[in-house]
Amino acid sequence: MEATPSRSGPDLRDAHRFAVEAAQAAGRLLRRGTRSEMHVRAKNDSGDVVTDLDLAAEQLIVERIRARWPEHGVIAEEGGEYAVDDSWVWLVDPLDGTNNVAIGLPAYVVGIALCDRGSPVVGVVHDPVSDRTWSAIRGQGAFVHVDGPAGQPLRTPHRPVPAAPVLAWTQGHEVRRDDSTARALKVVLDSTARRVLQLWAPLLSWVMLARGDIDGIVGYRPESVDLPAGMLLAAEAGMVVRALDGGCFDDRYGCPADRRSFVAAPPETIDRLVKLVTAAQWIEPQVRQLTPISLTNVGW
Repeated sequence: MEATPSRSGPDLRDAHRFAVEAAQAAGRLLRRGTRSEMHVRAKNDSGDVVTDLDLAAEQLIVERIRARWPEHGVIAEEGGEYAVDDSWVWLVDPLDGTNNVAIGLPAYVVGIALCDRGSPVVGVVHDPVSDRTWSAIRGQGAFVHVDGPAGQPLRTPHRPVPAAPVLAWTQGHEVRRDDSTARALKVVLDSTARRVLQLWAPLLSWVMLARGDIDGIVGYRPESVDLPAGMLLAAEAGMVVRALDGGCFDDRYGCPADRRSFVAAPPETIDRLVKLVTAAQWIEPQVRQLTPISLTNVGW
């Protein structure tokens, strides 16, 4: 896809700056809010939660988008869809890592993506804790913003191929504990990797991959709202994203959950990671026969 819009869409550099500033403004709101008492409630029966900070940060971002580009569609994590236009759509995750914030763990970010006919062309991830921002424009590279909206090219240092990789794992909220594919993948990763991170903030994992801090990410039926911004950031930083079977990955946000599973890694190790995750298919029949432990049976 070209780096400049092919139709009467926004100038991508302008949209990029707008998204960076909006994410940073939401980050300031979140940083202030996490210093005081917040209201936390369950969002669904999967264990996911939502806070008043999620809602306030989302409102800030969505209002800015609708004021600037009222003709664009918006899909937000907490508020759903606003006047969706199938051509230009903004995806907003106002607080990726809500479960971390709820228990006082300072690991959360803000994510914004602009998609052209489903594929991300602008992606922004802002970390309110470090007050740093990472962003990307399709075909124009990835950037790091240390102070304000101005950014510098993100240069990922070369990492030697590890004997045992450090990986991140992410899965969608609707994945059940007895999902045999997820369990088989976890068994293979835990048995092979030096460490498997489960950060409860997928966008933070994408930032770590783009920076070269970790060796790869495996995602199983991940959520659709936060995936495009992080994936674009990693891809523009030189990482490779593939489907679980090693085939081409469809980066359009509207894909069903079973087509959103992925592996992501540097070019020199992506084949090894694909081989690792495909090994899970050989143990899945055995995993399927195992009964997950129910906490109700042990008095929880």
